[in-house]
Amino acid sequence: MFPSVNDLLHIQVASADGNDKDKEYKSRIADVEDDTLLVEVPIESGSGRMKRLHMGDELAVYFITAEGVKNYFNTYVLGFADDIVQLVRIRRPDPETITKVQRRHFLRVVAKLDIAVKLSDGRRFVALTEDVSGGGVSLITEGQYGLSEGEPLYCWLLLNYKNGTIDHVPFEAEIVRTKKLETGRMMAMLKFVSISDMERQKLIRYCFERQFDFKNR
Repeated sequence: MFPSVNDLLHIQVASADGNDKDKEYKSRIADVEDDTLLVEVPIESGSGRMKRLHMGDELAVYFITAEGVKNYFNTYVLGFADDIVQLVRIRRPDPETITKVQRRHFLRVVAKLDIAVKLSDGRRFVALTEDVSGGGVSLITEGQYGLSEGEPLYCWLLLNYKNGTIDHVPFEAEIVRTKKLETGRMMAMLKFVSISDMERQKLIRYCFERQFDFKNR
């Protein structure tokens, strides 16, 4: 479904500098046109400060339906318009780029990402992911760590976006399944136990980018 007039948007400025990348802003849709949305100037959650946007700024956005389902999409700033107050003109998302995120329903993409892992006994190691989603990740590591189902892990995932920015996503996870590979290495499938909504949004944004890359090959 498309967002409508008066819908509240939760926004992260994807092309922001390092001091701004973890902040979330809120805005409301003032008008809907054929290819664009006119939205109010975003306000930073918590502080109430207005966020000045610029032409071309990339935005990671979600809105919540009356049923509580989050709908995510990526967009960018096209320009500005003056009404009673200044409005920001952003690209209206195509239907296929809006992803509904319900419990246990996340887009999963193949991705080789660096992940740092801390075990409950304090041991640490670095591995590569096999795939990632907004609900968990799979990683491949050496067999000597003795990973087992139900084991808690504390992780830091390194994300590389198409615009060149890099993000770290911390989370707590639990191993739901392990699989020994023919190479002798171990694959562990993890589900998130504790992750902030902002960090999950970063992962979902990364998955969107990967999905578009695959489609365009």
